[in-house]
Amino acid sequence: MAERRMFAKTIIDSDAFLDMPLSSQALYFHLAMRADDDGFINNPKKLQRMVGCGEDDLKLLMVKKFILVFESGVIVIKHWKIHNYIRSDRYKPTLYQEEKNQIVEKNSKAYTFKAESSVGGQPADYQRLPQESIVQSKLGQSQGSSSENDCLKMIYHFYEENGFGTLASKTSQDFKYWLQDFIQKGASQEEACQLILHALGIAVDRNKRNYGYVNAILKSWEQQNYLSVHEVLVNDKKQVLEHAPQMTEEYQELGF
Repeated sequence: MAERRMFAKTIIDSDAFLDMPLSSQALYFHLAMRADDDGFINNPKKLQRMVGCGEDDLKLLMVKKFILVFESGVIVIKHWKIHNYIRSDRYKPTLYQEEKNQIVEKNSKAYTFKAESSVGGQPADYQRLPQESIVQSKLGQSQGSSSENDCLKMIYHFYEENGFGTLASKTSQDFKYWLQDFIQKGASQEEACQLILHALGIAVDRNKRNYGYVNAILKSWEQQNYLSVHEVLVNDKKQVLEHAPQMTEEYQELGF
């Protein structure tokens, strides 16, 4: 396996990348440095903890599609082929062939999932996130009842497949109301869908698998006027950073 890794300025100088907190950017560099020759990593959470980054940093990379996540927990750097060209005599194929078979390389050299490489005639990326993390989907470019139904099906499926129990008719209706409510406040249908799925993912993370807990999360986000998962994660990161001054003062006493 090649030891050197490169980074394309078209990716790391983009607004999408530079808008992320420095800790998320640092985690991206660490992940890319440790990826195999096809861009795959089998221990992203270990690396995240090892370099002192938070779970939100990893989730933000998922949300902003700098990494693609498989059901197995393996991830791949989406723009790996843009960053790196490895000579054939040094190239070592990834061990994760099952995961590799789920993706294709677009004309731009970025990876995307095969199943969702084209939705409604438009390119689309879809990330199947493990159940312990958030779920993100691009629902396509079409609007109206069809894509709304697709979103609700995803929400209902995630709810029942992740230990919340059988979906009651009232709960299913409540999810529909939440979807419409976020859209009325200014979120796109995709963003509204992601918010609900993210709230469900948080409930799974915290082992609070009940609708009341999810509903409380959504109410909190509504009160704070969040319209996307990105806004939620950025605010979470800000709250963490608010504790930094106290830590800095402690280190200043030691001469750092």
